[in-house]
Amino acid sequence: MSRKYFGTDGVRGTVGVAPITPDFVMRLGYAAGKVLARKAGRERPAVLIGKDTRVSGYMLESALEAGLSAAGVDVLLVGPMPTPGVAYLTRALRLSAGIVISASHNPYQDNGIKFFSASGAKLDDATESAIEAALDKPLRCAKSAGLGKARRVEDAAGRYIEFCKSTFPANLDLRGLRIAVDCAHGAGYHIAPHVFHELGAEVVTVGAGPDGFNINKGVGATHPESLRNAVKKARADVGIALDGDGDRLIMADAAGRVYDGDELLYVIAAHRKRSRVLQGGVVGTQMTNLAMAQALARLKIPFARAKVGDRHVLEMLESRGWQLGGENSGHIVCLDRHTTGDAIVSALQVLQALLSTKNTLAKAVDFALYPQVLINVRVNKGAAGQIIAAPAVQKAVVAAERALGDAGRVLLRSSGTEPVIRVMVEGSARTLVKRCAAAVAKVVEAQ
Repeated sequence: MSRKYFGTDGVRGTVGVAPITPDFVMRLGYAAGKVLARKAGRERPAVLIGKDTRVSGYMLESALEAGLSAAGVDVLLVGPMPTPGVAYLTRALRLSAGIVISASHNPYQDNGIKFFSASGAKLDDATESAIEAALDKPLRCAKSAGLGKARRVEDAAGRYIEFCKSTFPANLDLRGLRIAVDCAHGAGYHIAPHVFHELGAEVVTVGAGPDGFNINKGVGATHPESLRNAVKKARADVGIALDGDGDRLIMADAAGRVYDGDELLYVIAAHRKRSRVLQGGVVGTQMTNLAMAQALARLKIPFARAKVGDRHVLEMLESRGWQLGGENSGHIVCLDRHTTGDAIVSALQVLQALLSTKNTLAKAVDFALYPQVLINVRVNKGAAGQIIAAPAVQKAVVAAERALGDAGRVLLRSSGTEPVIRVMVEGSARTLVKRCAAAVAKVVEAQ
């Protein structure tokens, strides 16, 4: 589907620059409201709005509320709430849709709008297409008697905390564990520490003082050094880091060694395989480390690669009837626990595996990731596909693959957000990987 505003995860950009402006976001709320109203028929639709801790969230929340109300849609406000928390509450409260105001792991200057359906899943292409079409139509405010109302859900945090706890086995607890929890000064700051504490852990909190400007700043899942330092300083048994909207996860062991999404997904999958509860196989992406795929193969766990983006992982899981998938960035999906990626729920699945087997992370991850080099080559807008297909580029790729052999691979892909070709090379020998990546990137740049 050709998208004018929607990317792979909603609408995102720099605040104050189109499309992340108050007038556009109000029209987006109105357009979404009209589409939802048509779907609801005679019933009055209601939408949940959550946000992360960016200062711009106040402005965009008000704009969305105004647009939805003008379309005759009721609004429920929950304030700061992790993205997966909005997905859960939308489903639990039987609402028409959920909206999250967040730019995930980006700095505070950015923000975005993403939607969930009534079932807590990402919107399908047809609905997004209908909203985009409605954006081109004039805004005609409903009559006063038909305007939507707004109210705040006072117990939203408590509801989501209890949901997260419910995904952890009743016969296990976290007593005796000291856990460092890095909330990235984001939406999980008032959620994640309570979940782990109420399950019995001693919790040391990092990145739980949002001020509107410090989200993801030197903390959280995109800054592993913060978690590493926190674990060592607190002498914690394990560390858990979320990103700004609470759907990415990285973890650290007692020595401060950090584990990415590939390694954590492997821990969950391996435990389920050995417990004979794994349904199907595991979905990764084009960026999933080859060593992780090989480790799954040794356990006879089927593995498939989707395009980069948790949306594509979810689509492949649903098409195959599998339950586990994720990205090395830390998006991990456990469809038997939640409809979307959830850092807190995923961390609990990892902890369940460790406690059940009396393992440490170091022992549970019984393989070493291959070195992976990523080089971004800027190209003219719209030229990426032609360049990747160029004979000289393909020849360079074949030469690199021949040099790497079975212990490596080469991937060229066009960025979905900027005029860049991403050259990724991985293999067992770091020096060779770097040399191959540089050689391919040089040919790409010359086109």
